[in-house]
Amino acid sequence: MRQRAIPCLFMRGGTSRGPYFRAEDLPADAAARDCVLLSVMGSPDARQIDGIGGADSLTSKVAIVGPSTRPGVDVDYLFAQVAMDRPIVDTEPSCGNMLAGVGPFAVERGMIRACDPETAVMVYNLNTGARIRAVVQTPGGRVSYAGDQRIDGVPGAAAPIMLEFIDIVGAKCGSMFPTGHRREDIEGTTVSCIDVAMPMVLVVAAELGVSGYETDGLTADSTLMADLERIRREAGRRMGLGEVGDKVVPKIAVLARPRSGGLITSRYFTPDRLHAAHAVTGGICVAACALMPGTVANPLADLATALGGRYGIEHPSGVLEVSLGTSGEGSALTIETAGVVRTARKIIDGEVFVPGSVWP
Repeated sequence: MRQRAIPCLFMRGGTSRGPYFRAEDLPADAAARDCVLLSVMGSPDARQIDGIGGADSLTSKVAIVGPSTRPGVDVDYLFAQVAMDRPIVDTEPSCGNMLAGVGPFAVERGMIRACDPETAVMVYNLNTGARIRAVVQTPGGRVSYAGDQRIDGVPGAAAPIMLEFIDIVGAKCGSMFPTGHRREDIEGTTVSCIDVAMPMVLVVAAELGVSGYETDGLTADSTLMADLERIRREAGRRMGLGEVGDKVVPKIAVLARPRSGGLITSRYFTPDRLHAAHAVTGGICVAACALMPGTVANPLADLATALGGRYGIEHPSGVLEVSLGTSGEGSALTIETAGVVRTARKIIDGEVFVPGSVWP
């Protein structure tokens, strides 16, 4: 049976990369779509040798974009995390790094008419129900990927893409603290369960017997990883997410005091591997938790480092800077908006092939 060609744009978005598809170019049925995505990426196989996945959770990601019928929204964005060693496609989480490529993709594919010198694209995240305003550099009505913006975890510089997140508090679980507590005991460890841009479980490194500044070796510690997974699964149940053993949400992060002038140090797990840098949505969630009195993150945070509502999340590759728009004070503090600057780059524009047996 002949192979089937599927149009796609292969891009780097933030510190991640993967294929970007128009929704109309994939099967409408979710199960059939997932089979196609597994084949595209070469899963299940640790090396993803028979597909275009990069054998890493940061490079086994897919973005699906289509026109939106929602008022005031330009495009709908569905993120898919494709497991490497299991036949699983998880659309529960979002990815703020891959989101960076959605605006450029929409312009490249003619979904949005470009303006000069920049184009604002309103994106609806189907994974979380949040809206994001993405501002893309389009001088002369064409996407520009060249610029002076640098982000830790990516070599070189590129054009800035501003992402402003709206409707992010409790988007997945219904409230900022879905268990009703700002801190609680799970498996003998004090944690904070919070949902701001991404449902997360936050743990202080010292409670786990690690420093929180490690860049290697954490995922090689099988006892630590097993402990984190037990905590994550129970937290998922308490947060109303059900059985999360085959899902990547909630994410988990290990926290420590900042050492390089940032707000806090975070080691973010995907969840079975340590992120080489930090997820955008995870960074927003960590920053929000650090501002909230009564959480495990708040005592670790150096709030004096904040400048104009901007907060640095220190991670293994450097610092992720996020901005938070807040209202209220103390226990009444709430998060209204969040923003982050990312970059993206177009790498390949063409077709990816799947066997006809996968999609006749």
